[in-house]
Amino acid sequence: MNRSIEIRPRPPGSFLSTAIHPRLSQIYAARHVKSDEDIDYRLENLLSPEDLPGIADALDILEDCLERDARIVFVGDFDADGATSTVVGLNALAAMGASEVDYLVPNRFEHGYGLSAEIVRNASKKRPDLLITVDNGIANVEGVEVAKDHGMSVIITDHHLPGDRLPRADAIVNPNLNGSPFGSNALAGVGVIFYLMVALRSRLRDRGWFGEDRPQPNLGELLDLVAIGTVADLVPLDRNNRILVAKGLDRINSGRSRPGVSALLCFCSGRIGEISTSDLGFAVAPRLNAAGRLKDMSLGIECLLSDDSMRASDMAGELDRLNKERREIESKMKKQAIELVDAMHLSGVAGYGLCLYDERWHQGIVGLVASRIKDRTGKPVIAFADAGDDELKGSARSVTGLHIRDILSDICTHHPGLIVRFGGHAAAAGLSLRKNDLKRFSDAFSQTVESHSSDEGGYGIVYSDGSLGDEELTLDFAGLLRCSGPWGQHFPEPMFDDEFNVLDSKTVGNGHLKLRVRKKGSATVIDAIAFNHDGMVDSKKMENGVRMVYTLDINEYRGVRKPQLIVRHLLPAQDESK
Repeated sequence: MNRSIEIRPRPPGSFLSTAIHPRLSQIYAARHVKSDEDIDYRLENLLSPEDLPGIADALDILEDCLERDARIVFVGDFDADGATSTVVGLNALAAMGASEVDYLVPNRFEHGYGLSAEIVRNASKKRPDLLITVDNGIANVEGVEVAKDHGMSVIITDHHLPGDRLPRADAIVNPNLNGSPFGSNALAGVGVIFYLMVALRSRLRDRGWFGEDRPQPNLGELLDLVAIGTVADLVPLDRNNRILVAKGLDRINSGRSRPGVSALLCFCSGRIGEISTSDLGFAVAPRLNAAGRLKDMSLGIECLLSDDSMRASDMAGELDRLNKERREIESKMKKQAIELVDAMHLSGVAGYGLCLYDERWHQGIVGLVASRIKDRTGKPVIAFADAGDDELKGSARSVTGLHIRDILSDICTHHPGLIVRFGGHAAAAGLSLRKNDLKRFSDAFSQTVESHSSDEGGYGIVYSDGSLGDEELTLDFAGLLRCSGPWGQHFPEPMFDDEFNVLDSKTVGNGHLKLRVRKKGSATVIDAIAFNHDGMVDSKKMENGVRMVYTLDINEYRGVRKPQLIVRHLLPAQDESK
């Protein structure tokens, strides 16, 4: 059964406030905002660190290391969350008096993910007393044992879901450990290390560590990094994460971000003072991630670490070049993936979940391809690349209502040995297979997705906040929506749907569809853009109008600011004759 995207009205809520725009009040209510406290983003409303599992043990170890000036090495990850986590940890410990702090980040193609045995052996060359993982480690049982054999202590800070067996680390700080009393399991890796550093500062302050010669650091200066890592990793923006992101955006928009962040923001469409989560997600994060996808994440980390504006600008320029290269590779792979999906449908083998593989595909890009095909088909997708030694590495992306890591775990239970290794979140995961097992895994994946699917689960459904009136298709209302976030996962940016007549259309840039449209039954004319449209709808089918699911944003060109629709889904208009 091929499930197409279905547009449904977002269920209403009960929040009403006379202090804000009535339409915005409705939007908040539909996102389960119950009171003004839910959108009060002051730092004092953050959850306390004391309930994070393992934090007391980690603080004891860190306090001792600072006291004796021990050598500490952070082991990061090759994505934006891992990069920002590494920089938060390095900067915070250095600000609190650590003089022997360094980092190591795995190369995606040489070392694989996390605290592998090889990475530990590389780290041992730095002769560390303590290894601290950021955004990884919860699944690295062997790596921790190798570290122990080398005489290192290990603190794991991670947010990924634990497996059946925990590593034998000296401390594990992870809000997703079983029985965790912490009030949010949605922290990104950067949120976990930030919380640990805040708790360490509090511990040190209470014992009189800071003084005239060692001033207490302002860890709020790291919140621009926390915001970027949190948004980039697509974790749910519950109230606690919204506070972290909101305060990070405040620093950015007040011009107080670090040189590397400022340099990356030069590639945003927004301007300082109006930077939003979408700017972080679509401009900053992809450029950081490009380093880890194509080269080495050390470039992204060094850019964020730099205190020199010129040097940071040079590195941001190199990250932008890598991102352009990434886009070119992704574009080719996506076309090949679409051909594979079309062939599946023609042959009648397309299932509930799609597994795609081409021997030419790049390991660092398959996650992006999986995401694009997921958006196109409304199905969970795993894209695989050849990893050598008769092994495939896959990257999975899921849809609303389907927990992809649970699906992989279920496959492991019913098909022992089929998956070599896996890990991840509800929406995204990574895994490895033996090449000869791809067909068997593909069948198991589709069957397991089918067994986990339900019509009530939101699978393949797009929720809309309704229609916008002419009085709302304005620059002022677009500005209000932009500054009323932060919007993101599980607190989605307001999305609307209407029917429009297409007055003009053309392809611009790298396959983006630029439209000028008039709302049906109205005189309002407005610009719209569908990024990476890939023929969302045939031009002939647009002659009778289109139905758009869209967000309202601001476009600035040569100093002129106008409202613009960002098209998320573009469909032929409904046939009114039926």
